[in-house]
Amino acid sequence: TPLITFSAIALAIIPPLIIPSADFSDWLYRALAFLVVSCPCALVISIPLSFFGGIGGASKNGILVKGSNYLEALNSIDTVVFDKTGTLTKGIFKVVKIKGMNGWSKDEVLAYAAHAESFSNHPIAISIQKEYHQEILSQKLTNHEEIPGLGILVYIEDKAVLAGNGKLMKAKHIEWQPANEIGSIVYVAIDGIYAGYIVISDELKADSKKAIQDLKKFGVKHTAMLTGDSKSVGEAIAREIGLDAVYTELLPHEKVEKLEQIEKNKKTKGKLVFVGDGINDAPVLARADIGISMGALGSEAAIEAADIVLMTDEPAKIVSAIQIARKTRGIVWQNILFAMGIKVVLLILAAFGMATMWEAVFGDVGVTIIAVLNSMRAMKTIKKI
Repeated sequence: TPLITFSAIALAIIPPLIIPSADFSDWLYRALAFLVVSCPCALVISIPLSFFGGIGGASKNGILVKGSNYLEALNSIDTVVFDKTGTLTKGIFKVVKIKGMNGWSKDEVLAYAAHAESFSNHPIAISIQKEYHQEILSQKLTNHEEIPGLGILVYIEDKAVLAGNGKLMKAKHIEWQPANEIGSIVYVAIDGIYAGYIVISDELKADSKKAIQDLKKFGVKHTAMLTGDSKSVGEAIAREIGLDAVYTELLPHEKVEKLEQIEKNKKTKGKLVFVGDGINDAPVLARADIGISMGALGSEAAIEAADIVLMTDEPAKIVSAIQIARKTRGIVWQNILFAMGIKVVLLILAAFGMATMWEAVFGDVGVTIIAVLNSMRAMKTIKKI
């Protein structure tokens, strides 16, 4: 602004002083036209409006973007890291197998596990309670202790019942055998004796595989999954949908550590994206360059920590968000090049007295209107690839 202002003053004053035949009113007219053309309205209005339009277009597609900086960051993604349950899978669990050990029957294992998991609202716990098909007798429960990342210890009719993953069995020094099953496995121990296990399966979302394929088409260099589930389950899902890497049996704080390790191993300066839905994902969502949360079934903590929320819980919406971001950036650059190109030409013409005030007005108001109309294209919904 100071440069343009002083240039206009110089254009009005200096030529009449050094050119004998110069008319001051003529050069003043040129300077005023020069000032009108140089007005930055086209850029100042159209660029933010393009991003606002992009955010509006994203919302029409079920994608809530919490700021234009996150929309812009989607243009330079290097790595996308996913949570498993509720993100790549539906998070709808079903008991598929119950195995009793050391003299305990399947019904006894299920009954004790259902009572133990009655304190939890985790999808796995709910699936066990549903499989029990009987009323949970809360009066039988005398005490309980949640063990973060491992499972739960519950006293049922004076029997100490452990229900959780393999790490819980190791931590409590239970003599047990890992089950070679595909699915989430809950191990049960009663009074320090291994009683058996329950296998729970989860179903992949219909668009998970296509989402990974499309992300790679859009130039994402690396895809990975972080999960607290078993190695066999994690690797099976990673193979099925085509992930580059999978890290399993992770506690919540270990997810953050693993994400930081992945970031250090990036081959480019592109952005790192984490996609999750649970309360345990909130720290990782906040740590990533761009945190994306599932909005329909996602926890409030995850939605609050995320920068982008997918309201329909579809992983393929990540690809749609990238499409919208690229379309928005294209419109922004169109406005910049169009506005700057017209203005530079008209500034030169105005300085040499070849542009009238009407042309100068077009260079300001006309260019602004065209740029604004072009910005509104960012609001249009995109076509699915």
